[in-house]
Amino acid sequence: GAWGRLGHGDGQNQLLPKKIEALAGRRVVTLSAGRGHVTPLGGHNLASTADGAVFTWGKGESGCLGHGEDLSDQLLPKKIEAWAPGQ
Repeated sequence: GAWGRLGHGDGQNQLLPKKIEALAGRRVVTLSAGRGHVTPLGGHNLASTADGAVFTWGKGESGCLGHGEDLSDQLLPKKIEAWAPGQ
């Protein structure tokens, strides 16, 4: 979908569920689809993995993806480097 909100590296819509290849080999324990995932008003997503890593992707405006000064849209899941589990 638009802004990379589906995490497949492009802006294409999908008619059927599709595995997010960028997360292959990781044990995803939490997945959240933000406001706009199914509407045209926004679209950011978050996944956390069993090892404590947190990934976000989709529309990056206003810092909603958590990548510091990088406000660009993320077409693929990107690890939040500043994340420190347990803090």
